[in-house]
Amino acid sequence: MKNGRQGFTLIELLVVLIILSLLAGLVLPRMMGRAEEAKRQTAEIQIRSLENALALYYADNGNYPTTEQTLKALVVKPSGEPVPPKWKGPYLEKGILPKDPWEKDFIYLSPGIKLQEFDLVSYGKDGVQGGEGDSADIENWNIGRK
Repeated sequence: MKNGRQGFTLIELLVVLIILSLLAGLVLPRMMGRAEEAKRQTAEIQIRSLENALALYYADNGNYPTTEQTLKALVVKPSGEPVPPKWKGPYLEKGILPKDPWEKDFIYLSPGIKLQEFDLVSYGKDGVQGGEGDSADIENWNIGRK
């Protein structure tokens, strides 16, 4: 190098860019697959949290909210029948009813079809009942059994 100038040549910069591109090509696909897996695990944790809140509601009132009362009964005292006699809510932290990781409401049925007390379901990535892989439903009666 003349005149004491130091720096990178164009070839050196291109080699570094090629190496970074190769590394990104290897790492990004692996990380993208983990994002959906993390969302599914988050949905399972949220369902367990809702189950715990429903257990507290039941302990106070002797019954679960009806399907018509929805999960909102965990944050706001329901006015429809059966009116909970000893409602001590909100039963969820910060009084906020969570949505699933795909920003959809959880499906709540009480009495349940699969379980006597209640069913809780997230329809997964596609938001439609059924499906496989990332689009498979996350159901409270199947968590921990797959």
